Amino acid sequence: MVHIGIVGVGLVGAELVAQLKTSSNKHLKVVAMTTSKKMVLSDSTYSRLPLTGVQDSLVHGQTADLSAFADYLAVSSEHAVIVDCTASDAVARLYPSWLQAGLSIVTPNKKGFSGDLDLYRSIQSLAANFGKGGKTPLAYHESTVGAGLPVLSTLSDLIKTGDTVISIEGIFSGTLSYLFNHFSSLSSTSNASFSETVKIAKELGYTEPDPRDDLNGMDVARKVTICGRLVGLDLDLSTLQVQNIVPEPLQQVASAEEFMAQLPSFDGYFAALNEEAKKENKVLRCVGLVDVKGGKSGVQLTKYPASHPFASLQGSDNIIKFTTEYFPNGLIIQGAGAGAAVTAFGIFSDLIKIQERVEGC
Repeated sequence: MVHIGIVGVGLVGAELVAQLKTSSNKHLKVVAMTTSKKMVLSDSTYSRLPLTGVQDSLVHGQTADLSAFADYLAVSSEHAVIVDCTASDAVARLYPSWLQAGLSIVTPNKKGFSGDLDLYRSIQSLAANFGKGGKTPLAYHESTVGAGLPVLSTLSDLIKTGDTVISIEGIFSGTLSYLFNHFSSLSSTSNASFSETVKIAKELGYTEPDPRDDLNGMDVARKVTICGRLVGLDLDLSTLQVQNIVPEPLQQVASAEEFMAQLPSFDGYFAALNEEAKKENKVLRCVGLVDVKGGKSGVQLTKYPASHPFASLQGSDNIIKFTTEYFPNGLIIQGAGAGAAVTAFGIFSDLIKIQERVEGC
Protein backbone atom coordinates (compact mmCIF):
# COMPACT_ATOMS: atom_id res chain seq x y z
CA MET A 1 0.00 0.00 0.00
CA VAL A 2 1.15 3.53 -0.80
CA HIS A 3 -0.35 6.52 1.03
CA ILE A 4 -0.93 9.68 -1.00
CA GLY A 5 -1.24 13.31 -0.01
CA ILE A 6 -2.36 15.73 -2.73
CA VAL A 7 -1.28 19.38 -2.60
CA GLY A 8 -3.49 21.48 -4.86
CA VAL A 9 -6.93 20.19 -5.79
CA GLY A 10 -7.64 22.53 -8.68
CA LEU A 11 -8.01 21.55 -12.33
CA VAL A 12 -5.26 18.91 -12.45
CA GLY A 13 -5.59 17.79 -8.83
CA ALA A 14 -9.35 17.28 -9.20
CA GLU A 15 -8.83 15.29 -12.39
CA LEU A 16 -6.27 13.09 -10.63
CA VAL A 17 -8.79 12.44 -7.84
CA ALA A 18 -11.40 11.49 -10.48
CA GLN A 19 -8.99 9.07 -12.17
CA LEU A 20 -7.99 7.48 -8.86
CA LYS A 21 -11.66 7.14 -7.91
CA THR A 22 -12.51 5.12 -11.05
CA SER A 23 -9.30 3.07 -11.04
CA SER A 24 -9.21 -0.58 -10.07
CA ASN A 25 -5.81 -0.03 -8.40
CA LYS A 26 -6.37 -0.60 -4.69
CA HIS A 27 -2.71 -0.16 -3.72
CA LEU A 28 -2.86 3.65 -3.87
CA LYS A 29 -4.70 5.24 -0.96
CA VAL A 30 -5.42 8.99 -0.72
CA VAL A 31 -5.17 9.92 2.95
CA ALA A 32 -4.59 13.69 2.80
CA MET A 33 -5.53 16.63 0.59
CA THR A 34 -4.87 20.33 0.84
CA THR A 35 -5.50 23.60 -0.95
CA SER A 36 -3.75 26.85 -0.08
CA LYS A 37 -6.41 27.52 2.57
CA LYS A 38 -7.87 24.27 3.85
CA MET A 39 -6.74 20.67 4.31
CA VAL A 40 -8.25 17.31 5.15
CA LEU A 41 -6.25 14.59 6.90
CA SER A 42 -7.45 11.06 7.52
CA ASP A 43 -7.45 9.51 10.97
CA SER A 44 -4.67 7.85 12.98
CA THR A 45 -5.23 4.56 11.11
CA TYR A 46 -4.81 6.31 7.74
CA SER A 47 -8.20 5.23 6.41
CA ARG A 48 -8.91 5.93 2.76
CA LEU A 49 -10.47 9.37 2.27
CA PRO A 50 -13.72 9.41 0.27
CA LEU A 51 -13.07 10.71 -3.25
CA THR A 52 -16.56 12.12 -3.71
CA GLY A 53 -17.54 15.59 -2.55
CA VAL A 54 -13.87 16.49 -2.22
CA GLN A 55 -14.35 20.24 -2.60
CA ASP A 56 -17.06 20.29 0.08
CA SER A 57 -14.84 18.29 2.42
CA LEU A 58 -12.03 20.77 1.93
CA VAL A 59 -14.25 23.77 2.53
CA HIS A 60 -15.07 22.32 5.95
CA GLY A 61 -11.52 21.13 6.59
CA GLN A 62 -8.93 22.50 8.97
CA THR A 63 -6.62 25.42 8.20
CA ALA A 64 -3.95 24.42 5.71
CA ASP A 65 -0.51 23.79 7.18
CA LEU A 66 2.03 22.14 4.89
CA SER A 67 4.34 21.29 7.78
CA ALA A 68 1.58 19.41 9.62
CA PHE A 69 0.49 17.87 6.31
CA ALA A 70 3.99 16.48 5.62
CA ASP A 71 4.47 15.38 9.25
CA TYR A 72 1.23 13.39 9.12
CA LEU A 73 2.37 11.54 6.00
CA ALA A 74 5.93 11.05 7.25
CA VAL A 75 4.86 8.97 10.26
CA SER A 76 2.63 6.70 8.22
CA SER A 77 3.40 2.99 8.55
CA GLU A 78 3.25 2.70 4.73
CA HIS A 79 5.40 4.52 2.21
CA ALA A 80 3.89 7.94 1.52
CA VAL A 81 3.97 10.22 -1.52
CA ILE A 82 3.20 13.92 -1.78
CA VAL A 83 1.69 14.85 -5.14
CA ASP A 84 2.29 18.55 -5.79
CA CYS A 85 -0.32 19.73 -8.31
CA THR A 86 0.53 23.41 -7.85
CA ALA A 87 2.79 25.65 -9.90
CA SER A 88 4.24 27.20 -6.74
CA ASP A 89 7.89 28.09 -6.21
CA ALA A 90 7.34 28.00 -2.45
CA VAL A 91 5.98 24.46 -2.52
CA ALA A 92 8.81 23.27 -4.79
CA ARG A 93 11.35 24.62 -2.30
CA LEU A 94 9.95 22.16 0.27
CA TYR A 95 10.90 19.09 -1.79
CA PRO A 96 14.30 18.52 -0.11
CA SER A 97 12.76 18.57 3.38
CA TRP A 98 10.06 16.14 2.26
CA LEU A 99 12.62 13.79 0.73
CA GLN A 100 14.72 13.99 3.91
CA ALA A 101 11.64 12.92 5.84
CA GLY A 102 11.40 9.83 3.64
CA LEU A 103 8.50 11.10 1.54
CA SER A 104 8.46 10.53 -2.21
CA ILE A 105 7.33 13.27 -4.59
CA VAL A 106 5.30 13.21 -7.80
CA THR A 107 4.59 16.48 -9.57
CA PRO A 108 3.77 18.36 -12.77
CA ASN A 109 5.27 21.48 -11.13
CA LYS A 110 8.26 22.53 -13.27
CA LYS A 111 9.71 24.95 -10.72
CA GLY A 112 11.78 22.47 -8.69
CA PHE A 113 13.39 20.92 -11.77
CA SER A 114 13.95 24.01 -13.92
CA GLY A 115 14.52 26.77 -11.37
CA ASP A 116 17.36 27.28 -8.94
CA LEU A 117 20.18 24.86 -9.78
CA ASP A 118 21.08 24.33 -6.11
CA LEU A 119 17.49 23.24 -5.39
CA TYR A 120 17.62 20.79 -8.29
CA ARG A 121 20.94 19.37 -7.10
CA SER A 122 19.52 18.95 -3.61
CA ILE A 123 16.55 17.00 -5.00
CA GLN A 124 18.98 14.92 -7.08
CA SER A 125 21.11 14.07 -4.06
CA LEU A 126 18.14 12.94 -1.98
CA ALA A 127 16.02 10.96 -4.47
CA ALA A 128 16.86 7.29 -4.94
CA ASN A 129 15.89 7.27 -8.62
CA PHE A 130 18.27 10.16 -9.35
CA GLY A 131 21.27 8.08 -8.36
CA LYS A 132 21.29 8.35 -4.55
CA GLY A 133 20.73 4.62 -4.36
CA GLY A 134 18.36 2.61 -2.22
CA LYS A 135 14.68 2.01 -2.69
CA THR A 136 13.16 5.28 -1.50
CA PRO A 137 12.45 8.18 -1.38
CA LEU A 138 11.70 8.86 -5.03
CA ALA A 139 11.02 11.94 -7.14
CA TYR A 140 9.09 11.54 -10.38
CA HIS A 141 8.07 14.43 -12.62
CA GLU A 142 7.12 12.93 -15.99
CA SER A 143 4.28 15.39 -16.44
CA THR A 144 6.55 18.46 -16.24
CA VAL A 145 7.39 17.91 -19.93
CA GLY A 146 4.72 16.84 -22.40
CA ALA A 147 2.06 16.17 -19.72
CA GLY A 148 1.33 12.43 -20.09
CA LEU A 149 3.69 11.79 -23.00
CA PRO A 150 6.60 9.45 -22.07
CA VAL A 151 9.27 12.07 -22.72
CA LEU A 152 11.33 11.99 -19.53
CA SER A 153 10.97 8.24 -18.99
CA THR A 154 12.21 7.61 -22.54
CA LEU A 155 15.09 10.02 -22.03
CA SER A 156 15.96 8.34 -18.73
CA ASP A 157 15.92 4.91 -20.41
CA LEU A 158 18.22 6.13 -23.18
CA ILE A 159 20.70 7.39 -20.59
CA LYS A 160 20.49 4.32 -18.35
CA THR A 161 21.12 1.95 -21.26
CA GLY A 162 24.31 3.77 -22.17
CA ASP A 163 23.11 5.63 -25.25
CA THR A 164 24.73 8.97 -26.04
CA VAL A 165 22.22 11.79 -26.46
CA ILE A 166 23.28 14.24 -29.15
CA SER A 167 20.28 16.56 -29.15
CA ILE A 168 16.67 16.91 -28.05
CA GLU A 169 14.53 19.08 -30.28
CA GLY A 170 10.84 19.66 -30.05
CA ILE A 171 7.65 21.64 -30.05
CA PHE A 172 7.09 21.54 -26.30
CA SER A 173 4.17 23.97 -26.03
CA GLY A 174 0.61 23.06 -26.98
CA THR A 175 -0.21 26.76 -27.23
CA LEU A 176 2.64 27.60 -29.60
CA SER A 177 1.98 24.40 -31.53
CA TYR A 178 -1.62 25.47 -32.13
CA LEU A 179 -0.65 29.03 -33.06
CA PHE A 180 1.96 28.20 -35.65
CA ASN A 181 0.23 25.08 -37.03
CA HIS A 182 -2.65 27.39 -37.96
CA PHE A 183 -0.74 30.54 -38.84
CA SER A 184 2.10 28.99 -40.83
CA SER A 185 0.95 26.09 -42.98
CA LEU A 186 1.70 25.10 -46.56
CA SER A 187 -1.61 23.25 -46.92
CA SER A 188 -4.08 25.53 -45.13
CA THR A 189 -6.23 27.98 -47.10
CA SER A 190 -6.72 30.20 -44.05
CA ASN A 191 -5.52 33.77 -44.38
CA ALA A 192 -5.93 34.63 -40.72
CA SER A 193 -3.43 37.17 -39.43
CA PHE A 194 -1.17 36.40 -36.49
CA SER A 195 -3.23 38.57 -34.12
CA GLU A 196 -6.45 36.85 -35.27
CA THR A 197 -4.85 33.45 -34.67
CA VAL A 198 -3.79 34.49 -31.15
CA LYS A 199 -7.29 35.86 -30.49
CA ILE A 200 -8.93 32.57 -31.55
CA ALA A 201 -6.47 30.54 -29.47
CA LYS A 202 -7.20 32.73 -26.44
CA GLU A 203 -10.97 32.35 -26.90
CA LEU A 204 -10.57 28.56 -27.14
CA GLY A 205 -8.62 28.51 -23.89
CA TYR A 206 -5.32 27.43 -25.45
CA THR A 207 -3.37 30.41 -24.13
CA GLU A 208 -2.74 31.80 -20.68
CA PRO A 209 -5.02 34.73 -19.70
CA ASP A 210 -2.15 36.92 -20.92
CA PRO A 211 -0.87 35.28 -24.14
CA ARG A 212 2.53 36.88 -23.59
CA ASP A 213 3.12 34.22 -20.93
CA ASP A 214 3.11 31.69 -23.78
CA LEU A 215 4.75 33.81 -26.48
CA ASN A 216 7.73 34.82 -24.33
CA GLY A 217 9.11 31.28 -24.62
CA MET A 218 9.69 30.76 -20.90
CA ASP A 219 7.40 27.74 -20.57
CA VAL A 220 9.35 26.02 -23.35
CA ALA A 221 12.61 27.16 -21.76
CA ARG A 222 11.66 25.42 -18.51
CA LYS A 223 11.04 22.17 -20.38
CA VAL A 224 14.34 22.50 -22.26
CA THR A 225 16.09 23.07 -18.93
CA ILE A 226 14.47 19.98 -17.39
CA CYS A 227 15.50 17.77 -20.30
CA GLY A 228 18.99 19.24 -20.43
CA ARG A 229 19.59 18.71 -16.72
CA LEU A 230 18.45 15.10 -17.01
CA VAL A 231 21.11 14.60 -19.69
CA GLY A 232 23.70 16.12 -17.36
CA LEU A 233 23.90 19.72 -18.55
CA ASP A 234 23.84 22.51 -15.95
CA LEU A 235 21.28 24.55 -17.89
CA ASP A 236 19.90 27.64 -16.19
CA LEU A 237 16.98 29.84 -17.21
CA SER A 238 19.06 32.96 -16.59
CA THR A 239 21.62 32.02 -19.26
CA LEU A 240 19.52 30.00 -21.72
CA GLN A 241 19.05 31.65 -25.12
CA VAL A 242 15.31 32.28 -25.38
CA GLN A 243 13.65 34.15 -28.24
CA ASN A 244 10.71 36.19 -26.99
CA ILE A 245 8.18 36.21 -29.84
CA VAL A 246 6.33 39.16 -28.31
CA PRO A 247 7.31 42.32 -30.26
CA GLU A 248 9.54 44.42 -28.04
CA PRO A 249 7.19 47.44 -27.80
CA LEU A 250 4.45 45.14 -26.46
CA GLN A 251 6.53 43.34 -23.86
CA GLN A 252 5.97 46.01 -21.21
CA VAL A 253 2.38 47.12 -21.92
CA ALA A 254 0.31 47.11 -18.76
CA SER A 255 -2.37 44.51 -19.44
CA ALA A 256 -3.35 41.55 -21.59
CA GLU A 257 -6.21 43.62 -23.02
CA GLU A 258 -3.80 46.34 -24.11
CA PHE A 259 -1.47 43.73 -25.61
CA MET A 260 -4.30 42.18 -27.62
CA ALA A 261 -5.47 45.61 -28.79
CA GLN A 262 -2.01 46.58 -30.07
CA LEU A 263 -0.96 43.20 -31.52
CA PRO A 264 -2.69 43.77 -34.93
CA SER A 265 -0.24 46.60 -35.64
CA PHE A 266 2.50 43.93 -35.83
CA ASP A 267 0.65 41.59 -38.18
CA GLY A 268 2.79 42.84 -41.06
CA TYR A 269 5.96 41.76 -39.25
CA PHE A 270 4.69 38.21 -38.67
CA ALA A 271 3.23 38.01 -42.19
CA ALA A 272 6.64 38.89 -43.65
CA LEU A 273 8.30 36.12 -41.62
CA ASN A 274 5.68 33.66 -42.80
CA GLU A 275 5.97 34.68 -46.47
CA GLU A 276 9.74 34.37 -46.33
CA ALA A 277 9.36 30.82 -45.02
CA LYS A 278 6.74 29.91 -47.64
CA LYS A 279 9.01 31.06 -50.47
CA GLU A 280 11.48 28.43 -49.29
CA ASN A 281 8.66 25.84 -49.00
CA LYS A 282 9.03 26.00 -45.23
CA VAL A 283 6.89 26.78 -42.18
CA LEU A 284 7.52 28.59 -38.90
CA ARG A 285 7.69 26.62 -35.68
CA CYS A 286 8.66 27.66 -32.14
CA VAL A 287 11.12 24.99 -31.06
CA GLY A 288 13.09 24.15 -27.93
CA LEU A 289 16.54 22.63 -28.35
CA VAL A 290 18.90 20.79 -26.02
CA ASP A 291 22.23 20.86 -27.85
CA VAL A 292 24.35 18.50 -25.79
CA LYS A 293 27.70 19.00 -27.53
CA GLY A 294 27.26 22.26 -29.42
CA GLY A 295 26.25 24.35 -26.43
CA LYS A 296 23.44 26.12 -28.33
CA SER A 297 20.48 25.04 -26.21
CA GLY A 298 17.55 27.43 -26.21
CA VAL A 299 14.18 28.42 -27.67
CA GLN A 300 13.79 29.88 -31.12
CA LEU A 301 11.29 30.57 -33.92
CA THR A 302 12.70 28.45 -36.73
CA LYS A 303 11.87 27.54 -40.34
CA TYR A 304 11.31 23.87 -41.21
CA PRO A 305 10.88 22.27 -44.67
CA ALA A 306 7.57 20.64 -45.59
CA SER A 307 9.19 17.20 -45.33
CA HIS A 308 10.12 17.65 -41.66
CA PRO A 309 7.88 15.97 -39.02
CA PHE A 310 7.48 19.31 -37.21
CA ALA A 311 5.93 20.86 -40.35
CA SER A 312 3.02 18.41 -40.52
CA LEU A 313 2.00 18.63 -36.87
CA GLN A 314 -1.74 19.05 -36.26
CA GLY A 315 -3.81 20.85 -33.66
CA SER A 316 -1.99 21.53 -30.40
CA ASP A 317 0.11 18.36 -30.27
CA ASN A 318 3.64 18.26 -28.86
CA ILE A 319 6.41 16.52 -30.76
CA ILE A 320 9.87 15.73 -29.37
CA LYS A 321 12.76 14.24 -31.33
CA PHE A 322 15.72 12.56 -29.61
CA THR A 323 18.84 12.22 -31.75
CA THR A 324 21.24 9.74 -30.19
CA GLU A 325 24.03 7.34 -31.02
CA TYR A 326 21.53 4.44 -31.08
CA PHE A 327 18.91 6.50 -32.95
CA PRO A 328 20.89 8.68 -35.38
CA ASN A 329 17.78 9.36 -37.50
CA GLY A 330 15.79 10.32 -34.44
CA LEU A 331 13.33 8.79 -32.01
CA ILE A 332 10.08 10.76 -32.08
CA ILE A 333 7.34 11.08 -29.46
CA GLN A 334 4.16 12.88 -30.47
CA GLY A 335 0.75 13.50 -28.95
CA ALA A 336 -1.32 15.71 -26.69
CA GLY A 337 1.05 17.58 -24.42
CA ALA A 338 -1.38 19.69 -22.43
CA GLY A 339 -4.69 19.36 -20.62
CA ALA A 340 -5.87 18.17 -17.22
CA ALA A 341 -6.68 14.60 -18.29
CA VAL A 342 -3.32 13.79 -19.85
CA THR A 343 -1.40 15.62 -17.11
CA ALA A 344 -3.24 13.64 -14.43
CA PHE A 345 -2.52 10.47 -16.43
CA GLY A 346 1.19 11.29 -16.26
CA ILE A 347 0.96 11.80 -12.49
CA PHE A 348 -1.00 8.57 -12.05
CA SER A 349 1.62 6.67 -14.09
CA ASP A 350 4.37 7.99 -11.81
CA LEU A 351 2.41 6.91 -8.74
CA ILE A 352 2.16 3.39 -10.15
CA LYS A 353 5.93 3.38 -10.76
CA ILE A 354 6.49 4.22 -7.09
CA GLN A 355 3.96 1.64 -5.91
CA GLU A 356 5.60 -1.08 -8.02
CA ARG A 357 9.06 -0.12 -6.83
CA VAL A 358 8.05 -0.01 -3.16
CA GLU A 359 6.04 -3.24 -3.26
CA GLY A 360 8.49 -5.02 -5.56
CA CYS A 361 5.84 -6.02 -8.09
